[in-house]
Amino acid sequence: MKRQVRPALARLAIGLGRDRSGAALIEFAIALPVLISFGMFATEVANITMVDMQLSEIALAVADNASRLGQADNSSVTPTIAETDVDSVMKGASEAGKSITLSTNGRVILSSLEKDTTTGKQFIRWQRCSGSLVATSAFGNDTTANGLNGPAIAGVNMGQATLTADTGSAVMVAEVYYRYTGLFGSFFFAPFTMRQQAAFLIRDQRNLAVGLTGTGGTSKCT
Repeated sequence: MKRQVRPALARLAIGLGRDRSGAALIEFAIALPVLISFGMFATEVANITMVDMQLSEIALAVADNASRLGQADNSSVTPTIAETDVDSVMKGASEAGKSITLSTNGRVILSSLEKDTTTGKQFIRWQRCSGSLVATSAFGNDTTANGLNGPAIAGVNMGQATLTADTGSAVMVAEVYYRYTGLFGSFFFAPFTMRQQAAFLIRDQRNLAVGLTGTGGTSKCT
């Protein structure tokens, strides 16, 4: 009986050794985690790129809209900009960033960069912020570091050129900060802060000496 069992076991072992019917399934099982991880990583990178582009578009929209404030004023008197005007620009940014909860996870900073007629220095006359994220402007503020107080402000770096305000004009500088949290938590990237900026010269004359008038819901940057 033992002699009959041993040849049968030997033939079974040889048959199993030659059997390749499950090789593809085993290879797929080994490769599947790698493929899934690669797909997740690609999705995360694509989402970061999409959010970064959205922040860039919001910064452009804020700076552009702020540069147009007062443009439609038909008064013979040089118009001034009201706090409510800035509110409308900030609310537009909040709506544009609703899909990424910008108002909760981000901060929009709008600054009016102007040229001081006495010293010729670039300075921030007023600055307004919106959003819950704790972030400060890369250029300064409108009090202790406005260009007249604190370090000098060279202008807004726009890549290969630096944008500065001329006498009687102003540059609307928009900065958008956003705290990015990954789609898969911290599996690939720990949470980090993204930043985009844009700047536009004002499109029409303004009474710059007055600054902002009235009251509004947008907070000063503190």
